[in-house]
Amino acid sequence: MHATGGMGDSEEGYVVNASGGDWDELSQEAIAHSDERIVVNMGPQHPSTHGVLRLILELDGESVTECRVGIGYLHTGIEKNMEFRTWTQGVTFCTRMDYLTPMFQETTYCLGIERLLGIEDQIPERANIIRVLMMEITRMSSHLICLGTGGMELGATTVMTCGFRERERLFRFVEATTGLRMNNAYIRPGGVANDLPVGWKDIFDTELPLFRQGIRELEALILENPILKGRTEGVGYLDLAGCMALGITGPVLRSAGLPYDLRKTNPYCGYETYDFDVCTWDTADSYGRIRVRFDEIWQSLRIVEQCIERLEKTPGPVMVEDKKIAWPAQLSIGSDGQGNSLEHIREIMGTSMEALIHHFKLVTEGFRVPAGQAYVPVESAKGELGAHVVSDGGTRPYRAHFRDPAFNNLQATALMVEGGNVADTVVAVASIDPVLGGVDR
Repeated sequence: MHATGGMGDSEEGYVVNASGGDWDELSQEAIAHSDERIVVNMGPQHPSTHGVLRLILELDGESVTECRVGIGYLHTGIEKNMEFRTWTQGVTFCTRMDYLTPMFQETTYCLGIERLLGIEDQIPERANIIRVLMMEITRMSSHLICLGTGGMELGATTVMTCGFRERERLFRFVEATTGLRMNNAYIRPGGVANDLPVGWKDIFDTELPLFRQGIRELEALILENPILKGRTEGVGYLDLAGCMALGITGPVLRSAGLPYDLRKTNPYCGYETYDFDVCTWDTADSYGRIRVRFDEIWQSLRIVEQCIERLEKTPGPVMVEDKKIAWPAQLSIGSDGQGNSLEHIREIMGTSMEALIHHFKLVTEGFRVPAGQAYVPVESAKGELGAHVVSDGGTRPYRAHFRDPAFNNLQATALMVEGGNVADTVVAVASIDPVLGGVDR
């Protein structure tokens, strides 16, 4: 933006030349209303915007009179790139959108593909249990990042270090199973990439008791802290009517009192067979969203315990039997991550030419998906996440479009911050918990 201004003679008056966006209108309004009104940028590169998010704030002293959200600085072209890869390869793209909730994105994408293939009832039970286990671990991990970074933005660095410490406990299992901490590409059409590793139960036996203790420490640090409550109670207020009007979902909606959760209202992956509660609060503010996220961590722990119990009793495959769909590799976790096991390589390279040909064709060409379209949403850590997948009968998606909850939830930013102080803007954005990787996919 370039602007110049100066006083000429009395006939010319004050001249402003502006270009770029609507800054010319803003500058004229500022002149017309008050010389004290200020328009400032918060971001795009700012430690409190959870990624490259730009907030255009109009200030009257310390009060925010107008807020507009500018996105698009992290656009990666993921959805378009998926049209040039096979259906299975698309998992490696969508897992990178919201980099804090990879398992949810992989699941909704694969559920859509499985509906088009007509194999929803053929997914092995053990694969569905592992999917639920991974999603609930991801939910806890995402909430810990939200609570930790939110505390850091308020100056409570101990909250951040404790939150990240507990997240690492969860990652020990995720990394042992998938070979990666994030961007896992573990959930595949037809099941999951590989079964749980030897000794997986020992990881939980070691880490879960310490994890529970760490969450209790975080609650003691946060929930009744008078400074934090003073900064969050009544801040970022958005009532149920506002949530409904804007299509808000997740903890922001449930903090306004509505117990809407897709795991209950439209269950998938067998969630209807698990015992857990939908957590709500009644204050519709930033403090209420903190309480909802803590309560959801405890509910996720309940589900994880049920998954562990079921996995011990449920042996069997973790991928559909149809060899025209099932990923042909026999994967294992090594020091350099996930890859084909040496036994599988020896088999297809040395003893079975047919297996080698099948492996090559299915990996390079992929499988065909009948023409049609499907949308199967899941309850992500941030709200309703869905993949609208469209097939023209080929081996690649004709279109894959995602409903990212943070993209919709960001609509609430202006309502939450206008009328409040500048410092409250940081709190409101943190309570929405946007991740720009999902917003700017």
